[in-house]
Amino acid sequence: MNNLDAKQLDAAAVALLQQWQAKPEHTNQDRMAIPPQPMPCQAPEIRRHNMDEVSSGYSAAQAMLEANRCLQCPTHPCMEGCPVKLPIRDFVGAAARGDFDGALEIIKQQSLLPAICGRVCPQELQCQARCTVGKIFKKPESAVAIGRIERFLADREKTGTAPTLLQPDTGKRVAIIGSGPAGLACAADVRRAGHDVTIFDAFHKFGGVMLYGIPEFRLPKRIVEQEVERLRQIGVKFVPNFLAGRTRKLTDMLEKDGFDAIFIGTGAGLPHFMNIPGEDLIGVFAANEFLTRSNLMRAYERRQAATPLPEMKRIAVLGGGNVAMDAARTALRLGAEEVTLIYRRTEAEMPARHEEVQHAREEGVNFRMLCNPKRVIGNENGFVTGLECLRYELGEADASGRRAPVAIPGSEFELPVDTVIIAIGNGSNPLLRQTTPGLAFNAKGNIVIDDCCRTSIPGIYAGGDIVKGAATVIFAMGQGRIAAAAINQQLAEE
Repeated sequence: MNNLDAKQLDAAAVALLQQWQAKPEHTNQDRMAIPPQPMPCQAPEIRRHNMDEVSSGYSAAQAMLEANRCLQCPTHPCMEGCPVKLPIRDFVGAAARGDFDGALEIIKQQSLLPAICGRVCPQELQCQARCTVGKIFKKPESAVAIGRIERFLADREKTGTAPTLLQPDTGKRVAIIGSGPAGLACAADVRRAGHDVTIFDAFHKFGGVMLYGIPEFRLPKRIVEQEVERLRQIGVKFVPNFLAGRTRKLTDMLEKDGFDAIFIGTGAGLPHFMNIPGEDLIGVFAANEFLTRSNLMRAYERRQAATPLPEMKRIAVLGGGNVAMDAARTALRLGAEEVTLIYRRTEAEMPARHEEVQHAREEGVNFRMLCNPKRVIGNENGFVTGLECLRYELGEADASGRRAPVAIPGSEFELPVDTVIIAIGNGSNPLLRQTTPGLAFNAKGNIVIDDCCRTSIPGIYAGGDIVKGAATVIFAMGQGRIAAAAINQQLAEE
């Protein structure tokens, strides 16, 4: 990762852009000769000690240069990799011409959260994976940086912009359960149709996983708060501290409270554990709890936090996804002397974004590949003192297409740690299943829906992680919009 100062990168981009604009016509070869624009970011030795956003974003010159790398393919394959089918070619083309306002308007026809998606969506697995430029160079990292351009365009938008045009009030009421990306997207489209919308959330703040799950250094909370405020401006109401199924049953909301439809976008917040000896020791955390206490409760402000985290010096993080990277990098910022990430496959099989892995490595996270914990070791007082691990090797491919890890007998070793953070995935909270008879769930505990996000109960819809398991922000947002279209159709026919 390039750690050059933003001013240096901008100056180099300005000079190159001037040369580019002085030439009247450009060929595809000219476009491919433009070097990929590095993202300005804090140096690792500085950022590992603060919660400020790591990447500062493109300058205007960088965004234009990067956009001009696009070949404007007639078939726009990049769009096929986007869960909400953004017209990527069109907004990138507008950005290449310097029409930044027009480019953002194109994005907002399909995406309601461009500042968020531009930061946290796995573009390298979606739109950028299909990019012709990346395929020509045979390097995904050489693809047009669609996400970085999207972020630049969104960050230019001033707060307090004119409210979205709304249809006349219909008298219909819709409840949205959960204020994550699926819920916010659904709420926006339903409110635009003129319906009364109320968002209910179990937490005291709104934004869902974007607020409590993703660290400040990857997604500043002010951005999520701005999106929530935009919905308030168009009349969406927000109710905190509401645990759906416990505070109020979903069927009562339909039958007694006057709601005409409900959308469930509660995510997947029930952590999975290893089921190994010692997981009940003091010092073992689910990544969900660890990140929520840091992100939502601001545990990193030790002198002010109501629920500070204990002093942690040597930490083991179990897992290889983005949540594991977030936990490991947060642990460094909370003052850990040593953070070791343990994963049972190799780095090539890790599901985490390449950029997040690279950032973690630069910041000093130790990677122990082809290892897996066997038991957590504790002392007589019940505190974690170590982790016994087993070494692995890769065997044949499993159902996921990745080579399965195979334990090497007799390869046990101990790792001295005082904290273990488990980040191996999440499932769905069983509360709705227990309190909503007739709502169909699959074997994994996810809500069953049809292509229009309708559940087995008329008037109740669902989308996002609660039906998919852990997914991406933009996938959840896409399902929220599908559900909104179906809800609007239902209410129009009543």
